[in-house]
Amino acid sequence: MNTSFRMIAALLLAATAGAASAQAWPAKPVRLVVPFPPGASNDVLSRITAQTMSPGLGQQIVVENRAGGGGIVGADNVAKSPGDGYSMLNIQASFVANAALRPKLPYDPIADFAYVGMMARGPLLMVVHPSLPVKTVREFIALAKSRPGQVNYGSTGTGSHNHMATELFKRMAGINIVHVPYKGAAPALTDLMGGHIQLVMTSLPSAMTQVQAGRMKALGVASEKRTSFMPQVPTIAEAGVPGYLAEFWWGLVVPVKTPPEITARLGSELARALQSPDLKQRFAGEGAEPATMNGDAFQRFVVNEISRWRKVAQETGIKPE
Repeated sequence: MNTSFRMIAALLLAATAGAASAQAWPAKPVRLVVPFPPGASNDVLSRITAQTMSPGLGQQIVVENRAGGGGIVGADNVAKSPGDGYSMLNIQASFVANAALRPKLPYDPIADFAYVGMMARGPLLMVVHPSLPVKTVREFIALAKSRPGQVNYGSTGTGSHNHMATELFKRMAGINIVHVPYKGAAPALTDLMGGHIQLVMTSLPSAMTQVQAGRMKALGVASEKRTSFMPQVPTIAEAGVPGYLAEFWWGLVVPVKTPPEITARLGSELARALQSPDLKQRFAGEGAEPATMNGDAFQRFVVNEISRWRKVAQETGIKPE
């Protein structure tokens, strides 16, 4: 009997201690790991979000860049961090691409994380060289069909999100265009403007200025709806490939052992931050819009995305570098 009482007392003490710990949180700055170098959209959006969330938490959120392995190094670091509420990870489309292409990762993208919420969404933009004699997605498809294997497209690397997105477009449109991988968006777009390749799927900020200057033509956006940043550009789905969808997106996760009440608090502070007019304006500079999606919905979204892009990889034969 005494043993039973001691066990019950120990469980109650542990539960009380856990609740007290959650109530005292955060007692120090929270780190937000961005698994890529500084400067890119995922880094900039994370810093904007961290600054906007910090006042509500009463502590700073400090962005820490841990680049390597196409995002794998930073994700693994957070997956193996203590579940104490002081480590978060920014995940984006590459997180899904890694899971879709690599059967063996050092972490489980679903089981090792608790999902806080989605942060932002931004469409891919389909751009072509201005000399290409096409003005629409349908005209591009017709041209590619008339020149099988003669039209080249650039990506930010084999297995990257825009590589997979273009392969999906290629498959759904029934065309044969040739992949040319680059080490980043800048060299791919430079070669596009130089006429060495004819097509790139890229982010809005990477190409918008050049489109406006006439150095490249925008044929379509890969989002479900037209983007408010370029409302005159139709979606690829409405312009010739029904059902086509390929977006950039960003969100936050924490180690799976993080107390649920802390994960929920982070989620509520994220949702509050995304309502900020200043944040919305600063996100727009990165071609992104706030996307409020709670942790449960965000996890379901990621599970579906992994399944969707894994199927694309299998059907198109994409292998990781």
